[in-house]
Amino acid sequence: MKDYRFPQEIRELIIESLPQDTAVFGQTPDLRYTFMPTGHSRALHPDAMLAVGIRGAGKSFWWTVLQSKEHRQMVAHLLPKSGISETTKISVGFGERSSPDDYPGKDTLVQLSQQYDPRQIWRTIALRKVIKGTGEESSLPASSWRDAVKWVVDQPETVERILFRADQELDQAGVHHLILFDALDRTADDWPTMLKIIRGLLQVLLEFRSYKRIRPKAFVRPDHLEDTKTIDFPDSSKVLSQKVELRWPRSELYGLLWQYLSNEPSRGMLFREGCQDNLGLSWNQYRDVWTVPDKLRNEEETQRTIFHSITGPWMGRDRRRGFPYTWLPNHLGDASGQVSPRSFLAAIRHAAGDNLRPDYAYPLYYESIKRGVQEASRIRVREMQEDYPWVDILMKQLSGLTVPCRFEEISRRWEAENILNRLQDDIALAGVTSTAAEIVKLPPVHLKEGPAGIRQDLETLGVFERMTDDRVNLPDVYRVGYGLGRKGGVKAVARK
Repeated sequence: MKDYRFPQEIRELIIESLPQDTAVFGQTPDLRYTFMPTGHSRALHPDAMLAVGIRGAGKSFWWTVLQSKEHRQMVAHLLPKSGISETTKISVGFGERSSPDDYPGKDTLVQLSQQYDPRQIWRTIALRKVIKGTGEESSLPASSWRDAVKWVVDQPETVERILFRADQELDQAGVHHLILFDALDRTADDWPTMLKIIRGLLQVLLEFRSYKRIRPKAFVRPDHLEDTKTIDFPDSSKVLSQKVELRWPRSELYGLLWQYLSNEPSRGMLFREGCQDNLGLSWNQYRDVWTVPDKLRNEEETQRTIFHSITGPWMGRDRRRGFPYTWLPNHLGDASGQVSPRSFLAAIRHAAGDNLRPDYAYPLYYESIKRGVQEASRIRVREMQEDYPWVDILMKQLSGLTVPCRFEEISRRWEAENILNRLQDDIALAGVTSTAAEIVKLPPVHLKEGPAGIRQDLETLGVFERMTDDRVNLPDVYRVGYGLGRKGGVKAVARK
Protein backbone atom coordinates (compact mmCIF):
# COMPACT_ATOMS: atom_id res chain seq x y z
CA MET A 1 0.00 0.00 0.00
CA LYS A 2 1.25 3.47 -0.83
CA ASP A 3 2.39 5.77 1.95
CA TYR A 4 -0.12 8.40 2.99
CA ARG A 5 0.79 11.75 1.45
CA PHE A 6 -0.74 13.75 4.27
CA PRO A 7 0.49 12.34 7.63
CA GLN A 8 -1.04 15.21 9.60
CA GLU A 9 -4.54 14.45 8.28
CA ILE A 10 -4.24 10.82 9.34
CA ARG A 11 -3.01 11.84 12.79
CA GLU A 12 -6.01 14.14 13.11
CA LEU A 13 -8.31 11.35 11.92
CA ILE A 14 -6.95 9.05 14.65
CA ILE A 15 -7.27 11.71 17.36
CA GLU A 16 -10.81 12.69 16.36
CA SER A 17 -12.14 9.15 15.95
CA LEU A 18 -10.62 7.31 18.93
CA PRO A 19 -12.12 8.00 22.37
CA GLN A 20 -10.09 10.21 24.68
CA ASP A 21 -11.88 9.05 27.82
CA THR A 22 -11.62 5.30 28.45
CA ALA A 23 -14.80 5.49 30.54
CA VAL A 24 -16.72 5.57 27.26
CA PHE A 25 -16.29 1.78 27.06
CA GLY A 26 -18.76 1.35 29.89
CA GLN A 27 -21.44 3.38 28.12
CA THR A 28 -23.78 2.50 25.28
CA PRO A 29 -21.55 3.09 22.24
CA ASP A 30 -22.38 5.12 19.20
CA LEU A 31 -23.68 2.65 16.61
CA ARG A 32 -20.95 3.79 14.19
CA TYR A 33 -18.23 2.69 16.58
CA THR A 34 -19.80 -0.58 17.65
CA PHE A 35 -17.39 -3.25 16.47
CA MET A 36 -18.52 -6.85 16.86
CA PRO A 37 -15.70 -9.40 17.04
CA THR A 38 -16.71 -12.63 15.35
CA GLY A 39 -15.13 -14.53 18.22
CA HIS A 40 -17.62 -13.01 20.67
CA SER A 41 -20.61 -14.66 18.97
CA ARG A 42 -20.44 -17.67 21.26
CA ALA A 43 -20.32 -15.46 24.37
CA LEU A 44 -23.50 -13.68 23.31
CA HIS A 45 -25.44 -16.85 22.56
CA PRO A 46 -28.33 -17.43 25.00
CA ASP A 47 -26.96 -20.84 25.91
CA ALA A 48 -23.64 -19.30 27.02
CA MET A 49 -24.65 -18.22 30.50
CA LEU A 50 -21.11 -17.44 31.71
CA ALA A 51 -18.97 -14.95 29.78
CA VAL A 52 -15.49 -14.38 31.24
CA GLY A 53 -13.14 -11.49 30.47
CA ILE A 54 -10.42 -9.29 31.95
CA ARG A 55 -11.16 -5.65 32.69
CA GLY A 56 -11.69 -3.87 29.40
CA ALA A 57 -12.41 -7.06 27.43
CA GLY A 58 -15.99 -6.06 26.70
CA LYS A 59 -18.15 -7.33 29.57
CA SER A 60 -19.81 -3.98 30.30
CA PHE A 61 -19.75 -3.18 26.58
CA TRP A 62 -21.98 -6.15 25.77
CA TRP A 63 -24.05 -5.59 28.91
CA THR A 64 -24.99 -2.14 27.55
CA VAL A 65 -25.17 -3.12 23.86
CA LEU A 66 -27.66 -5.93 24.49
CA GLN A 67 -29.98 -3.54 26.30
CA SER A 68 -30.31 -1.36 23.19
CA LYS A 69 -32.88 -2.49 20.61
CA GLU A 70 -30.98 -0.66 17.88
CA HIS A 71 -27.75 -2.44 18.76
CA ARG A 72 -29.46 -5.84 19.08
CA GLN A 73 -30.73 -5.44 15.54
CA MET A 74 -27.17 -4.80 14.42
CA VAL A 75 -25.92 -7.85 16.35
CA ALA A 76 -28.62 -10.01 14.71
CA HIS A 77 -27.56 -8.73 11.28
CA LEU A 78 -23.76 -8.90 11.64
CA LEU A 79 -23.42 -11.85 14.04
CA PRO A 80 -26.17 -14.30 13.02
CA LYS A 81 -24.46 -17.15 14.89
CA SER A 82 -24.84 -15.26 18.17
CA GLY A 83 -28.42 -16.45 18.59
CA ILE A 84 -29.48 -12.85 19.31
CA SER A 85 -32.51 -11.74 17.33
CA GLU A 86 -34.61 -8.61 17.15
CA THR A 87 -37.21 -10.33 19.33
CA THR A 88 -34.78 -11.35 22.10
CA LYS A 89 -36.07 -9.99 25.39
CA ILE A 90 -33.49 -8.35 27.68
CA SER A 91 -33.63 -7.58 31.39
CA VAL A 92 -30.94 -6.34 33.77
CA GLY A 93 -30.21 -8.36 36.93
CA PHE A 94 -27.20 -6.41 38.22
CA GLY A 95 -24.81 -3.74 36.99
CA GLU A 96 -22.50 -0.91 37.90
CA ARG A 97 -25.18 1.77 37.75
CA SER A 98 -27.58 2.02 40.68
CA SER A 99 -31.10 0.87 39.80
CA PRO A 100 -32.91 -0.15 43.01
CA ASP A 101 -36.13 -1.01 41.18
CA ASP A 102 -34.26 -3.51 39.00
CA TYR A 103 -31.86 -5.02 41.51
CA PRO A 104 -30.58 -4.39 45.06
CA GLY A 105 -27.50 -2.20 45.42
CA LYS A 106 -24.28 -3.33 47.08
CA ASP A 107 -25.20 -2.45 50.66
CA THR A 108 -28.64 -4.00 50.35
CA LEU A 109 -27.21 -7.09 48.68
CA VAL A 110 -24.61 -7.57 51.42
CA GLN A 111 -27.25 -7.14 54.10
CA LEU A 112 -29.58 -9.62 52.40
CA SER A 113 -26.74 -12.15 52.03
CA GLN A 114 -26.28 -12.12 55.80
CA GLN A 115 -29.83 -13.37 56.26
CA TYR A 116 -30.57 -15.38 53.12
CA ASP A 117 -28.74 -17.77 50.83
CA PRO A 118 -27.45 -15.58 47.92
CA ARG A 119 -28.92 -18.12 45.51
CA GLN A 120 -32.38 -17.12 46.72
CA ILE A 121 -31.57 -13.43 46.25
CA TRP A 122 -30.58 -13.96 42.61
CA ARG A 123 -33.64 -16.20 42.04
CA THR A 124 -35.81 -13.39 43.35
CA ILE A 125 -34.24 -10.91 40.95
CA ALA A 126 -34.65 -13.34 38.04
CA LEU A 127 -38.26 -14.07 39.00
CA ARG A 128 -39.12 -10.37 39.14
CA LYS A 129 -37.70 -9.92 35.61
CA VAL A 130 -39.56 -12.91 34.23
CA ILE A 131 -42.98 -11.91 35.56
CA LYS A 132 -42.70 -8.16 34.95
CA GLY A 133 -45.67 -6.95 32.95
CA THR A 134 -47.57 -10.22 33.35
CA GLY A 135 -50.51 -11.22 35.48
CA GLU A 136 -48.11 -12.95 37.87
CA GLU A 137 -46.39 -9.67 38.85
CA SER A 138 -48.78 -8.95 41.70
CA SER A 139 -47.79 -12.25 43.37
CA LEU A 140 -44.35 -10.98 44.38
CA PRO A 141 -44.23 -8.36 47.17
CA ALA A 142 -43.03 -5.02 45.81
CA SER A 143 -42.52 -3.25 49.14
CA SER A 144 -38.84 -4.19 49.55
CA TRP A 145 -36.23 -6.64 48.32
CA ARG A 146 -36.19 -8.25 51.75
CA ASP A 147 -39.93 -9.00 51.57
CA ALA A 148 -39.56 -10.29 48.00
CA VAL A 149 -36.71 -12.66 48.92
CA LYS A 150 -38.61 -13.92 51.95
CA TRP A 151 -41.64 -14.65 49.76
CA VAL A 152 -39.49 -16.63 47.28
CA VAL A 153 -37.93 -18.64 50.12
CA ASP A 154 -41.34 -19.39 51.64
CA GLN A 155 -43.09 -20.24 48.34
CA PRO A 156 -40.79 -22.69 46.49
CA GLU A 157 -43.54 -24.58 44.66
CA THR A 158 -45.32 -21.41 43.57
CA VAL A 159 -42.05 -19.94 42.27
CA GLU A 160 -41.31 -23.14 40.36
CA ARG A 161 -44.73 -23.13 38.70
CA ILE A 162 -44.51 -19.44 37.76
CA LEU A 163 -41.12 -19.93 36.11
CA PHE A 164 -42.28 -23.07 34.34
CA ARG A 165 -45.32 -21.32 32.86
CA ALA A 166 -43.27 -18.30 31.82
CA ASP A 167 -40.72 -20.53 30.11
CA GLN A 168 -43.45 -22.39 28.23
CA GLU A 169 -44.96 -19.13 26.99
CA LEU A 170 -41.56 -17.91 25.79
CA ASP A 171 -40.93 -21.23 24.06
CA GLN A 172 -44.27 -21.13 22.27
CA ALA A 173 -43.43 -17.63 21.06
CA GLY A 174 -39.91 -18.69 20.03
CA VAL A 175 -38.35 -15.94 22.15
CA HIS A 176 -35.37 -16.00 24.53
CA HIS A 177 -35.38 -13.88 27.68
CA LEU A 178 -31.85 -12.91 28.75
CA ILE A 179 -31.24 -11.53 32.25
CA LEU A 180 -27.86 -9.78 32.34
CA PHE A 181 -25.52 -9.62 35.34
CA ASP A 182 -22.39 -7.45 35.23
CA ALA A 183 -19.99 -5.59 37.56
CA LEU A 184 -20.01 -8.42 40.11
CA ASP A 185 -16.95 -6.91 41.78
CA ARG A 186 -19.39 -4.23 43.00
CA THR A 187 -21.46 -6.73 44.99
CA ALA A 188 -19.21 -6.46 48.09
CA ASP A 189 -15.97 -4.94 49.39
CA ASP A 190 -14.50 -8.10 50.88
CA TRP A 191 -13.66 -11.38 49.21
CA PRO A 192 -15.57 -13.81 51.48
CA THR A 193 -18.86 -11.94 50.99
CA MET A 194 -18.32 -11.32 47.28
CA LEU A 195 -17.34 -14.91 46.55
CA LYS A 196 -20.38 -16.15 48.47
CA ILE A 197 -22.62 -13.86 46.42
CA ILE A 198 -21.02 -14.89 43.10
CA ARG A 199 -21.31 -18.55 44.13
CA GLY A 200 -25.06 -18.04 44.56
CA LEU A 201 -25.31 -16.56 41.07
CA LEU A 202 -23.44 -19.50 39.56
CA GLN A 203 -25.90 -21.82 41.27
CA VAL A 204 -28.74 -19.95 39.61
CA LEU A 205 -27.04 -20.28 36.22
CA LEU A 206 -26.91 -24.03 36.80
CA GLU A 207 -30.53 -24.17 37.91
CA PHE A 208 -31.83 -22.25 34.89
CA ARG A 209 -30.12 -24.60 32.45
CA SER A 210 -33.23 -26.74 32.73
CA TYR A 211 -35.37 -24.02 31.15
CA LYS A 212 -35.58 -23.64 27.39
CA ARG A 213 -35.92 -19.89 27.03
CA ILE A 214 -35.13 -18.12 30.33
CA ARG A 215 -31.41 -17.44 30.31
CA PRO A 216 -29.46 -15.59 33.02
CA LYS A 217 -26.13 -14.40 31.57
CA ALA A 218 -23.29 -13.38 33.89
CA PHE A 219 -20.23 -11.39 32.81
CA VAL A 220 -17.43 -12.36 35.19
CA ARG A 221 -13.72 -11.62 35.66
CA PRO A 222 -11.32 -14.59 35.62
CA ASP A 223 -10.08 -13.96 39.17
CA HIS A 224 -13.64 -14.33 40.47
CA LEU A 225 -13.59 -17.97 39.39
CA GLU A 226 -10.09 -18.80 40.64
CA ASP A 227 -11.12 -19.34 44.26
CA THR A 228 -12.66 -22.72 45.01
CA LYS A 229 -15.22 -21.04 47.30
CA THR A 230 -17.19 -19.90 44.26
CA ILE A 231 -17.48 -23.37 42.74
CA ASP A 232 -17.81 -25.68 45.76
CA PHE A 233 -21.35 -26.81 44.95
CA PRO A 234 -22.64 -29.94 43.18
CA ASP A 235 -22.36 -29.93 39.37
CA SER A 236 -20.53 -26.60 39.27
CA SER A 237 -18.41 -28.12 36.48
CA LYS A 238 -21.48 -28.01 34.22
CA VAL A 239 -21.46 -24.22 34.48
CA LEU A 240 -17.70 -23.78 34.18
CA SER A 241 -17.41 -26.15 31.22
CA GLN A 242 -19.70 -23.88 29.21
CA LYS A 243 -17.97 -20.60 30.01
CA VAL A 244 -16.89 -18.52 27.03
CA GLU A 245 -13.94 -16.13 27.19
CA LEU A 246 -14.11 -12.64 25.72
CA ARG A 247 -10.74 -12.51 24.00
CA TRP A 248 -9.27 -10.00 21.58
CA PRO A 249 -6.83 -11.66 19.19
CA ARG A 250 -4.63 -9.34 17.18
CA SER A 251 -6.85 -9.35 14.09
CA GLU A 252 -9.89 -8.25 16.11
CA LEU A 253 -7.96 -5.40 17.75
CA TYR A 254 -7.07 -4.01 14.36
CA GLY A 255 -10.61 -4.60 13.13
CA LEU A 256 -11.77 -2.38 16.01
CA LEU A 257 -9.30 0.32 14.94
CA TRP A 258 -10.59 0.22 11.34
CA GLN A 259 -14.17 0.52 12.63
CA TYR A 260 -13.31 3.81 14.32
CA LEU A 261 -11.21 5.24 11.50
CA SER A 262 -13.66 4.36 8.72
CA ASN A 263 -16.68 5.84 10.51
CA GLU A 264 -15.24 9.20 11.59
CA PRO A 265 -17.66 11.73 10.02
CA SER A 266 -15.24 14.30 8.61
CA ARG A 267 -12.13 12.30 7.64
CA GLY A 268 -13.28 8.68 7.59
CA MET A 269 -13.59 8.86 3.82
CA LEU A 270 -9.83 9.42 3.58
CA PHE A 271 -9.20 6.06 5.26
CA ARG A 272 -11.85 4.18 3.27
CA GLU A 273 -10.64 5.56 -0.05
CA GLY A 274 -7.02 4.74 0.81
CA CYS A 275 -7.99 1.09 1.44
CA GLN A 276 -10.08 0.95 -1.72
CA ASP A 277 -7.60 2.68 -4.06
CA ASN A 278 -4.53 0.74 -2.92
CA LEU A 279 -5.93 -2.68 -1.98
CA GLY A 280 -9.21 -2.81 -3.86
CA LEU A 281 -11.24 -3.15 -0.65
CA SER A 282 -14.91 -2.29 -1.07
CA TRP A 283 -16.92 -0.96 1.85
CA ASN A 284 -20.56 -1.70 2.68
CA GLN A 285 -22.95 -0.02 5.07
CA TYR A 286 -25.41 -1.26 7.66
CA ARG A 287 -27.81 1.66 7.89
CA ASP A 288 -25.37 4.57 8.24
CA VAL A 289 -22.52 2.46 9.63
CA TRP A 290 -19.55 1.49 7.47
CA THR A 291 -18.71 -2.16 8.15
CA VAL A 292 -15.12 -3.39 7.98
CA PRO A 293 -14.55 -5.60 4.89
CA ASP A 294 -13.94 -9.27 5.69
CA LYS A 295 -10.48 -9.15 4.13
CA LEU A 296 -9.53 -6.26 6.40
CA ARG A 297 -10.94 -8.11 9.43
CA ASN A 298 -9.51 -11.56 8.85
CA GLU A 299 -6.36 -11.37 6.75
CA GLU A 300 -3.45 -10.31 8.91
CA GLU A 301 -1.19 -9.61 5.95
CA THR A 302 -3.71 -7.06 4.67
CA GLN A 303 -3.99 -5.56 8.14
CA ARG A 304 -0.22 -5.36 8.41
CA THR A 305 -0.02 -3.55 5.06
CA ILE A 306 -2.59 -0.97 6.16
CA PHE A 307 -1.05 -0.39 9.59
CA HIS A 308 2.51 -0.14 8.27
CA SER A 309 1.36 2.47 5.77
CA ILE A 310 0.49 4.52 8.87
CA THR A 311 3.50 3.63 11.04
CA GLY A 312 6.29 2.68 8.70
CA PRO A 313 7.67 -0.87 8.49
CA TRP A 314 9.86 -0.96 11.63
CA MET A 315 9.95 0.06 15.29
CA GLY A 316 13.31 1.71 14.75
CA ARG A 317 15.82 2.30 12.01
CA ASP A 318 15.74 -1.29 10.80
CA ARG A 319 13.87 -4.59 11.15
CA ARG A 320 15.87 -5.65 14.21
CA ARG A 321 13.67 -3.44 16.40
CA GLY A 322 10.52 -5.29 15.40
CA PHE A 323 7.45 -4.60 13.30
CA PRO A 324 4.73 -2.19 14.52
CA TYR A 325 1.84 -4.50 13.60
CA THR A 326 3.01 -7.23 15.97
CA TRP A 327 5.10 -5.11 18.35
CA LEU A 328 2.20 -2.99 19.65
CA PRO A 329 -0.21 -5.74 20.81
CA ASN A 330 2.72 -7.82 22.09
CA HIS A 331 3.66 -4.97 24.46
CA LEU A 332 0.09 -4.42 25.67
CA GLY A 333 -0.76 -7.96 26.74
CA ASP A 334 -0.96 -9.05 30.38
CA ALA A 335 0.78 -12.13 31.77
CA SER A 336 -1.79 -14.32 29.98
CA GLY A 337 -1.21 -12.51 26.70
CA GLN A 338 -4.63 -10.87 26.78
CA VAL A 339 -4.89 -7.34 25.41
CA SER A 340 -7.56 -4.88 26.50
CA PRO A 341 -9.02 -3.05 23.48
CA ARG A 342 -9.16 0.19 25.47
CA SER A 343 -5.38 -0.08 26.11
CA PHE A 344 -4.79 -0.71 22.41
CA LEU A 345 -6.82 2.30 21.27
CA ALA A 346 -5.38 4.52 24.02
CA ALA A 347 -1.83 3.72 22.89
CA ILE A 348 -2.58 4.58 19.26
CA ARG A 349 -4.45 7.78 20.10
CA HIS A 350 -1.65 8.98 22.35
CA ALA A 351 0.92 8.18 19.67
CA ALA A 352 -1.02 10.30 17.16
CA GLY A 353 -0.99 13.25 19.55
CA ASP A 354 2.74 12.95 20.21
CA ASN A 355 4.78 15.40 18.13
CA LEU A 356 8.30 14.01 18.46
CA ARG A 357 8.95 13.95 14.72
CA PRO A 358 6.47 16.13 12.79
CA ASP A 359 8.62 15.68 9.67
CA TYR A 360 8.42 11.86 9.80
CA ALA A 361 7.28 10.32 6.50
CA TYR A 362 4.49 8.35 8.17
CA PRO A 363 1.62 9.53 10.40
CA LEU A 364 2.83 7.62 13.49
CA TYR A 365 6.47 7.81 14.55
CA TYR A 366 7.82 4.64 16.16
CA GLU A 367 9.05 6.49 19.23
CA SER A 368 5.56 7.97 19.59
CA ILE A 369 4.12 4.44 19.54
CA LYS A 370 6.43 3.58 22.44
CA ARG A 371 5.13 6.62 24.29
CA GLY A 372 1.65 5.38 23.51
CA VAL A 373 2.46 2.13 25.32
CA GLN A 374 3.62 4.19 28.29
CA GLU A 375 0.28 6.02 28.37
CA ALA A 376 -1.66 2.76 28.02
CA SER A 377 0.34 1.36 30.92
CA ARG A 378 -0.50 4.39 33.07
CA ILE A 379 -4.19 3.79 32.34
CA ARG A 380 -3.95 0.08 33.11
CA VAL A 381 -2.16 0.77 36.40
CA ARG A 382 -4.79 3.35 37.34
CA GLU A 383 -7.54 0.81 36.63
CA MET A 384 -5.79 -1.77 38.80
CA GLN A 385 -5.51 0.81 41.58
CA GLU A 386 -9.26 1.43 41.38
CA ASP A 387 -10.07 -2.27 41.58
CA TYR A 388 -7.37 -3.49 43.97
CA PRO A 389 -5.67 -0.59 45.86
CA TRP A 390 -3.35 -2.98 47.70
CA VAL A 391 -1.59 -3.87 44.43
CA ASP A 392 -0.33 -0.30 44.10
CA ILE A 393 1.00 -0.35 47.66
CA LEU A 394 3.00 -3.50 46.96
CA MET A 395 4.24 -2.42 43.53
CA LYS A 396 5.51 0.96 44.75
CA GLN A 397 8.13 -0.94 46.74
CA LEU A 398 9.44 -2.47 43.49
CA SER A 399 9.96 0.77 41.57
CA GLY A 400 13.37 0.80 39.89
CA LEU A 401 13.76 -2.98 40.01
CA THR A 402 14.83 -4.66 36.76
CA VAL A 403 12.92 -7.73 35.58
CA PRO A 404 13.05 -10.64 35.09
CA CYS A 405 14.37 -11.18 38.61
CA ARG A 406 14.37 -13.76 41.38
CA PHE A 407 11.30 -13.63 43.59
CA GLU A 408 13.59 -13.34 46.61
CA GLU A 409 14.52 -9.81 45.49
CA ILE A 410 10.87 -8.82 45.49
CA SER A 411 10.15 -10.54 48.80
CA ARG A 412 13.09 -8.77 50.48
CA ARG A 413 11.75 -5.37 49.44
CA TRP A 414 8.32 -6.14 50.86
CA GLU A 415 9.75 -7.48 54.09
CA ALA A 416 12.12 -4.51 54.50
CA GLU A 417 9.14 -2.16 54.59
CA ASN A 418 6.98 -4.59 56.60
CA ILE A 419 4.32 -4.18 53.90
CA LEU A 420 2.46 -7.44 54.43
CA ASN A 421 2.07 -6.88 58.16
CA ARG A 422 0.84 -3.35 57.52
CA LEU A 423 -1.78 -4.73 55.13
CA GLN A 424 -2.88 -7.17 57.83
CA ASP A 425 -3.22 -4.24 60.27
CA ASP A 426 -5.30 -2.29 57.73
CA ILE A 427 -7.62 -5.28 57.33
CA ALA A 428 -8.09 -5.36 61.11
CA LEU A 429 -8.91 -1.63 61.07
CA ALA A 430 -11.12 -1.78 57.98
CA GLY A 431 -14.27 -1.78 60.05
CA VAL A 432 -13.03 1.16 62.11
CA THR A 433 -11.59 3.74 59.69
CA SER A 434 -12.69 4.57 56.14
CA THR A 435 -9.06 5.05 55.03
CA ALA A 436 -8.11 1.51 56.01
CA ALA A 437 -11.28 0.15 54.42
CA GLU A 438 -10.40 1.76 51.09
CA ILE A 439 -6.81 0.44 51.16
CA VAL A 440 -7.88 -3.16 51.70
CA LYS A 441 -10.82 -3.16 49.32
CA LEU A 442 -10.87 -6.76 48.07
CA PRO A 443 -7.51 -7.51 49.80
CA PRO A 444 -5.14 -10.26 48.61
CA VAL A 445 -6.92 -13.59 48.84
CA HIS A 446 -3.77 -15.42 49.95
CA LEU A 447 -2.27 -12.73 52.19
CA LYS A 448 -2.03 -15.09 55.16
CA GLU A 449 0.34 -17.28 53.12
CA GLY A 450 2.93 -14.51 53.06
CA PRO A 451 4.96 -13.41 50.04
CA ALA A 452 4.32 -16.67 48.16
CA GLY A 453 0.58 -16.13 48.55
CA ILE A 454 0.85 -12.55 47.31
CA ARG A 455 2.80 -13.80 44.30
CA GLN A 456 -0.04 -16.19 43.51
CA ASP A 457 -2.59 -13.37 43.72
CA LEU A 458 -0.56 -11.11 41.42
CA GLU A 459 -0.18 -13.96 38.93
CA THR A 460 -3.93 -14.49 38.98
CA LEU A 461 -4.43 -10.80 38.18
CA GLY A 462 -1.99 -11.03 35.26
CA VAL A 463 0.51 -8.61 36.83
CA PHE A 464 3.22 -11.20 37.58
CA GLU A 465 4.36 -13.83 35.13
CA ARG A 466 6.17 -16.94 36.40
CA MET A 467 8.98 -17.89 34.04
CA THR A 468 10.20 -21.44 33.43
CA ASP A 469 13.23 -20.85 35.69
CA ASP A 470 10.83 -19.57 38.42
CA ARG A 471 11.90 -15.93 38.03
CA VAL A 472 9.31 -13.17 38.03
CA ASN A 473 8.59 -11.15 34.91
CA LEU A 474 6.11 -8.32 34.36
CA PRO A 475 4.39 -7.66 31.02
CA ASP A 476 5.12 -4.16 29.73
CA VAL A 477 1.53 -3.03 30.18
CA TYR A 478 2.15 -3.20 33.95
CA ARG A 479 5.96 -2.98 34.19
CA VAL A 480 6.17 0.43 32.51
CA GLY A 481 3.44 2.03 34.60
CA TYR A 482 4.77 0.61 37.86
CA GLY A 483 8.25 1.97 37.16
CA LEU A 484 10.20 -1.28 36.73
CA GLY A 485 12.96 -1.65 34.17
CA ARG A 486 13.94 -4.21 31.57
CA LYS A 487 17.07 -4.25 29.46
CA GLY A 488 16.20 -3.01 25.99
CA GLY A 489 12.51 -2.64 26.84
CA VAL A 490 10.12 0.29 26.73
CA LYS A 491 11.29 2.88 29.21
CA ALA A 492 9.40 2.87 32.51
CA VAL A 493 7.48 5.97 33.56
CA ALA A 494 8.35 7.78 36.77
CA ARG A 495 6.06 6.96 39.69
CA LYS A 496 4.66 9.93 41.63
